[in-house]
Amino acid sequence: MTEHKKLVIGVFGFGVVGEGLYRVLQQTASLNATIKKVCIKNPGKKRNAPAELFTTEKSELLNDAEINVIVEVIDDANAAFDIVSTAIKNGMATVSASKKMIAEHLPELLSLQQQFDVPFLYEASACASIPVIRNLEEYYDNDLLQSISGIVNGSTNFILTKIFEEGITFSKALLAAQQLGFAESNPDLDVLGIDAVNKLAILLVHSYGIVSLPGDLLYSGIKNIELSDAKVAAEKGCQVKLVAKAVKLKNGKVTAFLLPHFVKPSSQLYTVRNEYNGVVIESSFSDEQFFYGKGAGSLPTASAVLSDISALSYGYRYEYKKLRYHTPSELTNDLYLKVYISFDALKNIPKEEFEWIEEFYNGQERSYLIGVIHFNKLVKDNWWKQEGISLIALPDSIIENIDIRKLKKRSLELAGIVG
Repeated sequence: MTEHKKLVIGVFGFGVVGEGLYRVLQQTASLNATIKKVCIKNPGKKRNAPAELFTTEKSELLNDAEINVIVEVIDDANAAFDIVSTAIKNGMATVSASKKMIAEHLPELLSLQQQFDVPFLYEASACASIPVIRNLEEYYDNDLLQSISGIVNGSTNFILTKIFEEGITFSKALLAAQQLGFAESNPDLDVLGIDAVNKLAILLVHSYGIVSLPGDLLYSGIKNIELSDAKVAAEKGCQVKLVAKAVKLKNGKVTAFLLPHFVKPSSQLYTVRNEYNGVVIESSFSDEQFFYGKGAGSLPTASAVLSDISALSYGYRYEYKKLRYHTPSELTNDLYLKVYISFDALKNIPKEEFEWIEEFYNGQERSYLIGVIHFNKLVKDNWWKQEGISLIALPDSIIENIDIRKLKKRSLELAGIVG
């Protein structure tokens, strides 16, 4: 029987996740792991742990020869990178939950792991309690992955659920999320899609071997979603969900983006409500698999950190198989998207940018159109992110170059434009 390696842990941060980890470790007798020291920023704050556990000096953790695991769960991305990179350079196995830090420093973190031969695990950074990264690394460790799509931000999903089920406005739904602690007092990271696109960048490395910074990906959040959009979605038998997506195209290249989507009842993501996350992974031969669970919160996130700590006791590390043992996939913007766009004023919509428009509704207060536009035109211009405009991807929104002419001819025929 393989014996657990004894782990002596130094923790940075004792907020929601840090305290959650402290609690779950106390209830995990089978794991040969103890927290020796916790580094905090505010020593005057009352905490549910012995006072001697805490310090404000990071060197007490990073320079302690007895500590062999550093766990970083703070909310300052710059400080988090300094901690993690120092720990790796000092030969310490490291665990992090900081998706912003990881996504923004992926190239450096990949290089550091190779250079110093130290494991760095971060399951909690993607979908908290859902083991997506480990499954992409181990189960989908080949080049047969067709797509990954998911609801990866609990705050925005809670807000959209409220809009749909209670028929309230975005602002009222956001206030409810803040009152319940699902959204921060400054919710921009969530509602603008920044948190979710950070997670998409992380998942891209493990699904397709693509190293891309979040700012290089096409994304938007739900800030401009109107109650009228929810009503149109319901008329079409759909719900609106913020979906992160990476898809292998017929030419072997990969497209990746984060946009609100009309989601049909036939999709597993249709059933994901409130603060929950859901991820659908499709492979060539195993069809679809669905992962569902809480994507935020003290104990769900702490359970993912605990899982990484437990994996370290067996010497586990990410191998980045898609990046290092296969030819990494190439990211492309050369495709088309079918989108729904609602707006206050038609003059703000560049109709000439569309390949064709399938549907147009001119309402008294708000109008909408459904049309097909080249992906690159959305990348290069932000008109669709302006206030008063809402862009939502249609189900099966991706149209590849090899399909565009045939579909365009059929669409124009149906519209009565050509014979």
